[in-house]
Amino acid sequence: MKVLKMTLGLAAVSAMLVACEKAPTNGTATVATNAETAVGSPEIVYVNSDSLLTNYGYFKDVRDRLQGKAGQKEKDLRSQAESFQKEVQRYQQSAAGMSEQQRASTEQRLAQKQQQLQALQQSSGNELATEESEEMKKIYDRVEEYLKKISEERGYRMVLTYQRGNSAILYGDSTLDITTQVVEGLNEAYEAEKAKTTEKKEEKKK
Repeated sequence: MKVLKMTLGLAAVSAMLVACEKAPTNGTATVATNAETAVGSPEIVYVNSDSLLTNYGYFKDVRDRLQGKAGQKEKDLRSQAESFQKEVQRYQQSAAGMSEQQRASTEQRLAQKQQQLQALQQSSGNELATEESEEMKKIYDRVEEYLKKISEERGYRMVLTYQRGNSAILYGDSTLDITTQVVEGLNEAYEAEKAKTTEKKEEKKK
């Protein structure tokens, strides 16, 4: 009994486009002219969303946690479903020896239990989907905040997202790809955050 097909992945970040200032709007020639500053530093760069999420520690931790949670819920629901099926089988085997009233009462109870299981399955799926959506927003916010920070530091006017086969960017010079730097910066910040959390937990134990 499948609770939720995990969709946590590229959906939110692959649609990301962060403009740190208003981008030029008077045609491709202007974009090409303004793609680099006078000193040779690019103003428009891009990030490969596939590589970013594959290598971002926070995303991997969230994905693993949600998949584990979904797996446990699915296991619990499967166990309850199997138990219910056994009850149905026992009823089918003994129905012939029951009175009409007993059969009606048992069938009503089994029908109610089936409805409860279906409702539980639905609520479990909704709960996981809501949590997944909330976590993807957190990931998006973290990435956006970091991109704004480095854009201010390095003079980027726009950071585009690239995903092979699903992108408005048909070609991009590899020198404009800042994915590695972004992943390294995000992971460094996340590791520092985890270290602080661990320190706080240790202090509370003392």
